[in-house]
Amino acid sequence: MAQNTAATPAKKFSIKNKGWLIMLPPALFLVIFMLYPMLSMLKLSFTAKDMSGFTFDAYMKFFTTNVYFKVILLTLKVSFFVTLFTLLLGYPVAYVMTKCSRRVSSLIMIGVMIPFWTSLLVRTYSWMILLQSDGLINNILMKLHIISEPIQLLNNTVGVYIGMTHILLPYMILSLYPVMKGINVNVVDAARTLGATKAKAFIKVYFPLSVQGISAGCILVFVMGIGYFITPSLLGGSDDAMISQLIQVQVSKLLDWQFASALSVILLVISLAILYASRKIMKVDKLW
Repeated sequence: MAQNTAATPAKKFSIKNKGWLIMLPPALFLVIFMLYPMLSMLKLSFTAKDMSGFTFDAYMKFFTTNVYFKVILLTLKVSFFVTLFTLLLGYPVAYVMTKCSRRVSSLIMIGVMIPFWTSLLVRTYSWMILLQSDGLINNILMKLHIISEPIQLLNNTVGVYIGMTHILLPYMILSLYPVMKGINVNVVDAARTLGATKAKAFIKVYFPLSVQGISAGCILVFVMGIGYFITPSLLGGSDDAMISQLIQVQVSKLLDWQFASALSVILLVISLAILYASRKIMKVDKLW
C-alpha cells in the first residue's frame, strides 16, 4: 500500500509536466510562420539598402514625405466609413435575427454566411461588373429615370466603399448577433411597464446593452479594413491607393524592400495601437 501511495503522486507529476507538449506544435507554428517573419521584417526596415548596417532611412523617408501621410489618412478614412456603413447595415439585421423565429433567424444566418463560401477575388470581380458604366446598377438607375447618364462608380473611392462594405458586413453581423442575443428582453419589458415608450426603451436600455457587440464589430472591421488590398486595388483608382497597395508597389515595382518593411511595421503599430485603445476605452476584452 505504501508503494502504491508513493507511485500515484509521481504519475500525476509526470502527466502534469508533459501537458505543455500539447501546445508545442501550434507554438512552433506561430514562431516559425509568424514571429520569425515579423522579426525579420522589423530588422529589414532598419537595414540600409546596400545591407551595410543599421539605419533609420526608411522611416525618415516616410515621416518626411507628405504623400505617405496622405496615404495613411486615406486608409484610416476609408476604414472608418466602411466600419460606419457596416454598422448601419448590420445592426438592424442582427436585431431582426434576435426577434424573429428560429427558422427565419437560421435562414438569415445562412445568407450572412454565404459570402464566406465564395472567393474574395470572385466577389470583387462581380462588383466590377455591376459598377461599370454599362453595368447592371447604372442601367437600372437610368431605366428608373433616377439618372440621365451613367455615373462613375468604379475606379474611385465610391467603388471601394461599396466593395469593402459588402465583404466586411458579415463580420459586423457575426460580432453583434451573439451580444444582442444574450440581452435579457425582460429588462426592456420592465422599462416598458414603467412608462417608457418602445423607442425610449430601445435607446435607454437595449442599445447600451449592445455596445460591447458594437465595439467588437467596429474594431474587427476597422482593423481588417486598414490592411485590405485586393478590393481597393480592383475597385479603386490610382488616386485612392491605400497603404497595402503602397507596400505592394514598393516590393514588386520599386524593389525597395526596406521601405516596404517600414510601411508594414507602421501598419502593424497602428493596428496594435487600435487594439490596445479598444481594450482600455471600449473594454472589448470583456467579451472574451
